[in-house]
Amino acid sequence: MNDKRTEIKELGEFGLIDRIKSNFSINQPSTVLGIDDDAAVIDTGKNYLLVSTDMLLEGVHFDLSFMPLKHLGYKSVTVNVSDIAAMNGIPRQITVNVGISNRFSVEAIDEFYLGIKNACKSYKIDLVGGDTTASAAGLVVSVTIIGDVEKEKLLSAERPMIRTSFVLPVTLEELIWVFRHWKGKNRFFWKILICSLN
Repeated sequence: MNDKRTEIKELGEFGLIDRIKSNFSINQPSTVLGIDDDAAVIDTGKNYLLVSTDMLLEGVHFDLSFMPLKHLGYKSVTVNVSDIAAMNGIPRQITVNVGISNRFSVEAIDEFYLGIKNACKSYKIDLVGGDTTASAAGLVVSVTIIGDVEKEKLLSAERPMIRTSFVLPVTLEELIWVFRHWKGKNRFFWKILICSLN
């Protein structure tokens, strides 16, 4: 191990990702795209399988003083749906991993999963698994999403195009998050049609 210490902030998020990527090579012929795109792309024959994971940490990505647990559950799904949509794919299944501190009640976790259930219903996604564990520092959420796309319709950093329209049923809070999340990521040009959620 090198004795030199480099602060992560010197690299930044994308610099760190590039550094990690540079130490790994592709071993499986079915791996079409790996690290550094919105989702991993795996060749399953007729279509491409898309896989993406996002982690949300209390105090970093959300503040429960302002965000109800039901909204957090919904958001946990939509941030992953956006990754599959960016590749022009269709989301199919998710797994949800949560780290829960002892300040949360069973009813609070029910409320969180109600938001996930509502998002699954909105996007016609199945919750097919996950993991739960204790957390010493607030709430930790990690969602993995699986989708697919026809091979000729895949969009990626290597195969960019201009999007003319994209429809998502989002709340105003989620729309603000999307704009913040995509700031600087101008690979696609979005025309967003907003459908309000009741």
